Amino acid sequence: MRPRKTFFIAAILVGWVFTTYLIFLKNFKDPSPHKNQQMLEKVRYLEQNIQLAEENRDKLYREIINILQKEEKTTSTESAPLVANNVDLGEIPAQIVETPPRPEAEVALSKLQQKFINDDINSPVIPVLVFACNRLSVNRCLDDLIKHRPRPDQFPIIVSQDCDDEPTRNMILSYKENVTLIRQPDQSDITVLPKEKKYKGYYKIARHYGWALKTVFRQGFESVIIVEDDLSIAPDFYEYFLGTYPILKRDRSLWCISAWNDNGKEGLIDGGAGDLLYRSDFFPGLGWMMTKELWNELAPKWPKAFWDDWIRQPEQRKERACIRPELPRTRTFGKVGVSNGLFFDKHLKYIKLSEDFVSFTKMNLTYLQKSVYDEIFLKAVYQSPVVTLDELKRGLVTTQEPVRITYLTKEQYKRATKSLGLMDDFKSGVPRTAYRGVVSFFYNGQRVYLAPNTNWKGYDLTWS
Repeated sequence: MRPRKTFFIAAILVGWVFTTYLIFLKNFKDPSPHKNQQMLEKVRYLEQNIQLAEENRDKLYREIINILQKEEKTTSTESAPLVANNVDLGEIPAQIVETPPRPEAEVALSKLQQKFINDDINSPVIPVLVFACNRLSVNRCLDDLIKHRPRPDQFPIIVSQDCDDEPTRNMILSYKENVTLIRQPDQSDITVLPKEKKYKGYYKIARHYGWALKTVFRQGFESVIIVEDDLSIAPDFYEYFLGTYPILKRDRSLWCISAWNDNGKEGLIDGGAGDLLYRSDFFPGLGWMMTKELWNELAPKWPKAFWDDWIRQPEQRKERACIRPELPRTRTFGKVGVSNGLFFDKHLKYIKLSEDFVSFTKMNLTYLQKSVYDEIFLKAVYQSPVVTLDELKRGLVTTQEPVRITYLTKEQYKRATKSLGLMDDFKSGVPRTAYRGVVSFFYNGQRVYLAPNTNWKGYDLTWS
């Protein structure tokens, strides 16, 4: 702060203190004991002067704040470069940077921090963080996100690019003010053991995720929706996350909201139950929301590779669940990638994307709270009649009500899932979409629960 400003503020403070002192000196004399009325009048007069002094104090504080704000604005204008959306710090001539610049991504996000931060649980500001690399088809993802976005100020779109691919970068920049581009600065090679050379891409993805999440949450956002550049979204994608946000913030037994259903193929879902949501012990990913609180927990131990398998481990999950829909609100079109299309031809390309709009923000979703959900869901599962896989497959089930197939071993589970067209793998012993070991799906228009016995003791890590 300049000396002239400092002197001005000091003079105002001294003046206010001196004025207040004179008021007290003048009015706080001992009155005559025989003049009670005069005493009351002096007290009232003194109260008025105290109020006046307090008003002057408030004016003084406001004036000081204005001076400091003007000073800070002047200083920041003189010492820091102005960076608009999609402008990289590296493109600014070095000679105009008078102080060590903040990292490029933090500068690019500073406008979002100033304009959008809002911790209102009923109207939160939730950035959509899009992870991109070298897919020019990122435009399909961005077109969907912009098309269905109800309010740009509530859902700022941040694209984090790795790979340093120029054509992809230019594609992202073509969206101008609709998105904010940040770029992963560490493009160095990663040294891995010879036997893990084919997995190097997973190391780079984990590095990118860790950097981008740290960068975005550092701006003060309380939550973020994570999307990859090969996802399409449903019309009510944003409404889905808005409706479920309050329960994620309040229920400590939850740790994410996902728009994905691993078994969301047509024929395996109830197409008329677009508003139906579940708790799931399996972390789904593929369009999901996490809180800053969770990131602060995971960040110090973020893995070097395979972050999604790592996050599914018991040490991270801690018996917490995610919310997932019956009808998926995302669908992937990315067959080519680091995973080389694993599961794509057999499962992913058949995922049905919800086409209708469900007003989740107007629904009562308290049934998803653990204390309520466990009782209702488990009662529905274990009161349903038991049928065999063979009876279900041959159409011999006589009831249209929900039915249950029991499995006791890993082999029984895999036989049933492969026969029914479900995904049959486990992660840290947890079947995809399972809650307390139960996998819910549709078959020939009927609700079916693939479930362990009622004496289920928890997931077995050897089932992976």
